[in-house]
Amino acid sequence: MTLTLAGPAPARAGSGRLAAPVVLSGLIVPLALLALWWAVTALGIVPPHRLPPPAAVLEAGLQLAADGTLWRHVGISAQRVVLGFAIGAAAGLALGALVGLSRRANRLLGPTVGAFRAVPSLAWVPLLVLSLGINEDSKVALIAIGSLFPVFTTVAGALRHVDPQLVEAGRAFGLSGIRLLAAVQLPAVVPSVVSGLRLALAQAWLFLVAAELIASSMGLGFLLIDSQNNGRVDRILLAIVLLAVLGKASDALIGVAERRLLRRWL
Repeated sequence: MTLTLAGPAPARAGSGRLAAPVVLSGLIVPLALLALWWAVTALGIVPPHRLPPPAAVLEAGLQLAADGTLWRHVGISAQRVVLGFAIGAAAGLALGALVGLSRRANRLLGPTVGAFRAVPSLAWVPLLVLSLGINEDSKVALIAIGSLFPVFTTVAGALRHVDPQLVEAGRAFGLSGIRLLAAVQLPAVVPSVVSGLRLALAQAWLFLVAAELIASSMGLGFLLIDSQNNGRVDRILLAIVLLAVLGKASDALIGVAERRLLRRWL
């Protein structure tokens, strides 16, 4: 059984007509920055060895793509982010639900999780490398750690503030435990859960670079550090642009899922 939650329904009329202007508006600043970049390099304000022109970065990308190296870097980084994000988000959702729904669990686990949340990302690297080795496990584990805390924080906080009358209504229909969580409490905090997932995904990309900068032979983080060692500023800029594009694309996918969830439950 699913209870219908009262609340303002999101505006749907005209959403399709608004999509194109919204996308075009979002391209204004990137195109302006690209034009500024081109102008600065074309006028010689910054020497090419410090800031290569956009054409040189594009050429570097085409060279790496020609032999498949670029796609291997992108593919392995995306795979690590997907795995780490999935594991971390699932753990954060479960832990956040436990702490958010149980005062006893909150008193028992809240301070400990809060303390681990304050640990800087790089502090985990030596422990993970020694315990899991320099392989995929340590990288995925680091990304999962980074993804866990944003989901945990938002889910636990949102579940503590679910309308008590809504919960009582669910119990009046005979719901309890997991059924009450799935039918009433979790749908009531969908926007907060999605916000936590978006933060977690951004953290996943951040922790990916931290993992690949230190112990990796493939991936966009490795491309960054390898290009730094070889003085290839064009490839460094290429990796930064790719991380930005991939991060925005993955965030847009969560946005699509958010709209579908809100359409179903709100």
